[in-house]
Amino acid sequence: MSLEGKKAPDFTLEGSDGKKHSLKEYKGKKVIIYFYPKDNTPGCTKEACAFRDFKSQLDGMNVALLGVSKDSLESHDKFIKDFGLPFTLLSDPDSSMMKAYEAFGEKIMYGKKSMGVIRSTVLVDADGKVLKHWTKVAKAEEHPAEVIDFLKKLKS
Repeated sequence: MSLEGKKAPDFTLEGSDGKKHSLKEYKGKKVIIYFYPKDNTPGCTKEACAFRDFKSQLDGMNVALLGVSKDSLESHDKFIKDFGLPFTLLSDPDSSMMKAYEAFGEKIMYGKKSMGVIRSTVLVDADGKVLKHWTKVAKAEEHPAEVIDFLKKLKS
């Protein structure tokens, strides 16, 4: 299922910057919200570093970037410090935001079904509607470039 064209679910979560974040704060700006399973794991690190490398382009397009996982703020702090991540990571310990964004559910890993975080990304427009929903990201390290390409096409 996809959230495209629908109003993005609101949320209020603690951020790595010490503030509470909610969707309404970003009104008038596009927001990329990417959901990932765990800080400091290979795929998640590659994805975060690729988003980091595009941060100045995103700033130039007036696009906010938020990463979301179940990890604690302490874990996020270490992840940010270890890899120089210049964006806010939100902590969703009970998966409430992830469930609202269809980023938590049944997945198959190594042939076994389990419940967990589904690596996915949502692009919310300046009015709070979901512009694009990548429901399942297969190649974590290549995905940020795909998001940037989509944003560039919007402008042309």
